Amino acid sequence: MVGGLALLLVFQLAGDLIATLTGIPIPGPVIGMLLLFLVLLVRTRVPEGLERASSGLLSMLSLLFVPAGTGIVAYLALIRQEWLPIAAALVGSTLLTIGVTAVTMQTLAAVGHPREPHDAT
Repeated sequence: MVGGLALLLVFQLAGDLIATLTGIPIPGPVIGMLLLFLVLLVRTRVPEGLERASSGLLSMLSLLFVPAGTGIVAYLALIRQEWLPIAAALVGSTLLTIGVTAVTMQTLAAVGHPREPHDAT
C-alpha cells in the first residue's frame, strides 16, 4: 500500500512540475492524474499496491466534504445575501453540464456505432 501511495504522490509531483514549468493553467494534480491514467491505459492493468491505496483513499472520500460544509456554515450570512446569483450559477452550470454530456454521448455513440442505412425492402 505504501508503494501505491508513493506512486500517486510521484504522479502528483510530476503534474505539479509540468504545470509549474510550462505555465499551463491546469492544476498539477489534474495533470498528474491524466499522466497516471495514460500509464494505466498502456499497462492495461492496475498494480495491486495502487489498487489498495486508491481503494483506501476512496473509502475516506466523504471526509473531503467536511471543509466545504464548514465553509458553508462560516459564510452562511453571505450566502443568505447572495443566494440568487449562487442559485443561478448552480442551476446554469448543472444545465450546461447535462447539455455538454448529452452532446458528448451522442457524438461518441455515433463514432462507436455508425448507423447503417435501413433496408427498404
